[in-house]
Order: sequence, then C-alpha cells, then structure tokens
Amino acid sequence: MAPTAVRGNIVAAIDLKAERAPATFGTGIVVLLALSVFINYVDRGNLATAAPLIKTELGLSATQLGVLLSVFFWTYTPAQILAGWLAEKINPYRTLALGVAVWSVATALTGLASTFSVLIGLRLLLGLGESVAFPCSSKLLGQHLPPHRLGMANGLIAIGLSVGPAFGTFTGGLLMAHIGWRAVFMLFGLGSLLWLWPWLAATRHLSTADDAPKADTAPPFQAILAKRQLWGAGLGHFCANYAIYFVISWLPLYLVKARGFTVSQMAELGGVIYLVYAASSFLTGWVSDRAMAGGASSTRVRMTALICGHLLTACGMLACVLGDTAVSITGLFAAAVSFGFIAPNLFAAAQTLAGPRGAGKWVGFQNCLGNIAGIVAPIVTGAVVDKTGEFTWAFAAAGLVAITGVFAWAVVVRRIELLDWPL
Repeated sequence: MAPTAVRGNIVAAIDLKAERAPATFGTGIVVLLALSVFINYVDRGNLATAAPLIKTELGLSATQLGVLLSVFFWTYTPAQILAGWLAEKINPYRTLALGVAVWSVATALTGLASTFSVLIGLRLLLGLGESVAFPCSSKLLGQHLPPHRLGMANGLIAIGLSVGPAFGTFTGGLLMAHIGWRAVFMLFGLGSLLWLWPWLAATRHLSTADDAPKADTAPPFQAILAKRQLWGAGLGHFCANYAIYFVISWLPLYLVKARGFTVSQMAELGGVIYLVYAASSFLTGWVSDRAMAGGASSTRVRMTALICGHLLTACGMLACVLGDTAVSITGLFAAAVSFGFIAPNLFAAAQTLAGPRGAGKWVGFQNCLGNIAGIVAPIVTGAVVDKTGEFTWAFAAAGLVAITGVFAWAVVVRRIELLDWPL
C-alpha cells in the first residue's frame, strides 16, 4: 500500500474515533454553569444596589421603587415554564447561551435609561433572558449527575447565586460611589457577554450530541402537575425565595435609610453577608453529598437542611424586628447561613424527584411558583415601608412566610425520592 494511502487511512481512523468519542460533562461545565448564575445575580441585583441613587435621581416613592424591583419577575416567573420546555425539547446549551446574550444587553442598556417607563421595559427584557438559567442548569445536572453528586454541584451553583449579589453589592456599590450607577450597568452588561466565549467553546461537542435525534422521554406537563410533591416543593420554594428576594431587593436601602450606613459601608457589609451565604451553600452541598455517600437517604439529608434553613430564616427575620442595629446585623448574618442551607437543596430536591427525564420541566414549573415571591415581596415591602415609615412589619412578614415553608416540605412533600413517570 502506498504511503499516502496509509496516512489517509490513519487520519480517517483518527477522525472516526474522534467522532465516536462521547462528549463528557465534567467539573468545568458545572463551574461554567455556576458562573452563569453568578452573572445572572450580579445583573439582576444591580438595581437594588443602585436603588438609593436611582430613587433620588428619578424622584421615586418607595412604592414605585418596589414596582421597579418587582417588574423583573413579571417576565422571569412565567417564562420559567417556557425555558423548561425549551431545555427538554430543543437544546439546554444553546438556550442558556441565548438567554445570557439577551440579559447582558438588557443590563448594558439600563445604564442609558432616563425614565421610569424605560427602566420597566428593560427589566422585563432582563427577566425574559434570565429565565433560562435554572431550568437549563437543572436539566443538565439531572441528566448527567447521580443523586449523591447533586449536592456539591448545586452547592457550586448556589455559590454563584450568593456571590453574585455579594460582588454586585460590594464592587458595584463602590464603583457607583465613584463613577455613578449608569456606568456600572453598562460595564457589567458588556462584561457579562464575555461568558459566551468559554461556554460555546467548552460545550460545542456536547451541544452537537444533544441535537442528535432522540426519543421524547420527558413526562408530559399533565403528569408533573398531578404530583402533590410539585406543589409542595413550589410552595417551599416560594417561602424560601420570599425572604431571599426581600433581602436581595431591600438590603441596600434598609442599611442606608433605616440603619444610617453610607453607600460604601452598605456595600462592604452587604458583600460580607452574601459571602457568608456563599460559604454556607458550599459547605451544605459538600456535607450533603458526604452524608448520602455514607448511606443517608435523600429524604433525610434534603429535608433536614431545608427545614433547619426555614427555621433559622425565621429567627433571623425576628432578630431584625426586635433588635437594635447590632442585633439586626446578627439576624441578617443568621439569615445568610440559612439561605445556604436551603439554596442547594431546593434544586437538588427537584432534580431527585423529577429524575433525568423530567428535571427541566419540573424545575421550570417549581421555579415559576417559587419566583412569584419575587413579584410579591418587593411590592409588599414597598407598600409597608410607605405606610409605616419603617421595615419592622416587612421583616415580620418574611419570618412568617419562612415558617410556612416548614409545612410545605414536611407535610406536603414528605419524601424526596424519584417519582414514577408514565413511559
């Protein structure tokens, strides 16, 4: 055989082997998913950090500011169901990339907005883009990882959603104090687009493999909606999110207006609170995986973390109601720890209940129910602050909602284990 032909056969064999080599879903992909959630929470939380400046510049009332903080969820919440469907039916890799592009542009354009109505329109666009994050990431984790590895993976993603507000509050707050809020929105929005390059490079083969024709094994929405556990998990998600979104939306204004901190002091303290949230999330994910690897059931591990998290959240909110500045700050740190107990297990529980077949649709719907809190909490808080002139009753409401979460998980969901789906 001629040397040229031999070389051609060798090259063809190498190419064929490369084509047949399965794409791998490694730690790097999980880190990129966590980074996307980090960017997600930086970009959605910038408005809360800029709230004292925007409120003054545009002359907004607390009620108007509450509407502005809430309007993001008017598209984000219902679009969860669409995002879950796209993650199952089309391609979670490509859907996530498109969502990041949309929300990055919306963030950058917010820096150019000069009226209340334009800000509302851009927040609606931001919510639409950001809706893809959790359905797509949960679909990918549920599809590629076994239950005893979901804790750490979701813990990493929870670090993203906790460090995002920390970075946005600390770095964004300090930058806003020096260059103004408009420049920060444009800087962060354009910077967010850079995530697309490593994501598209790292997932090219995985995305192509996902495009291959395959049987539709995802359970129909009717089957998912018939499960008691979905409604219990959705209620528990709502109760957890109410306190989380209350803190994320109103912490900067609370620290500046109610406790007398400067914008720079607010940025530093708020950043540390979110870092505690991140550390708690990481440790919770690690401990839960270790416990399950040692033989503990999903029900025992997830339920313990979720119920303790809701109870500690209520205690933290109560401290803010009854205490002076020092006690209130302690309560906020306790709440940060409790959020770390809850966040990784919200999605790990959903991925376990739904399994690889239904994780995208299930998380889309559960996250839809949970994020109704993002619509309600900012508006209720704004109205309460306008009516009473203080945050006392707003913290009390968050504590009561957190207690309701214990009922949702312990009484309605009861057990966290893979459900049966029709073939």
